[in-house]
Amino acid sequence: MTLRIYLSGEIHTDWRDQITAGAAGLDVAFDSPVTDHDASDDCGVAIMGAEPDKFWHDNKGAKLNAIRTRHGIENADVVVVRFGEKYKQWNAAFDAGMAAALGKSLIVMHGADHQHALKEVDAAALAVVETPQQVVQILNYVLSGKLP
Repeated sequence: MTLRIYLSGEIHTDWRDQITAGAAGLDVAFDSPVTDHDASDDCGVAIMGAEPDKFWHDNKGAKLNAIRTRHGIENADVVVVRFGEKYKQWNAAFDAGMAAALGKSLIVMHGADHQHALKEVDAAALAVVETPQQVVQILNYVLSGKLP
C-alpha cells in the first residue's frame, strides 16, 4: 500500500529532504507546499495581477497556497507538520488543525522548547517527535511493523 505523506510547516531547513532520503525504498509518496519562499509569497500577484497594498498582495498568495495545501492534506494518509526554531509558523498550526479536523493521521515535529506553546497541537497528533529520523522510523513501522 502506498502511503501518501504531506510534509507541512517550516521551510528554512532541510528536514523534508532528510525524511524523503530516509524513506527511500519505502512505499510512500510525498507532497508539500511550495517551499520557495518568494514564489509562495508572490504567486497571487504573479498570476492575478499586482496589488498596491501589501495586505492584498499577501491575501492573494495565501488563498492560492491554500488551494494547494487543502488538496495535499485532503489526499494525504499522514500529515507531518514541523515547527521550526526561528520563525512563528502560523500556517503550520492551521495545517495541523485542518489535518486533525479531517481525521488525518498527524505527526507533529518540534523541539522541546516548543512543548508548552504547542500543547494543544500536540494533543491532536498521533505522534510528537523531534527529528526527521523519528518520522522515518514511524513510516517504516507503519508500513512493515518492524522496529528500528
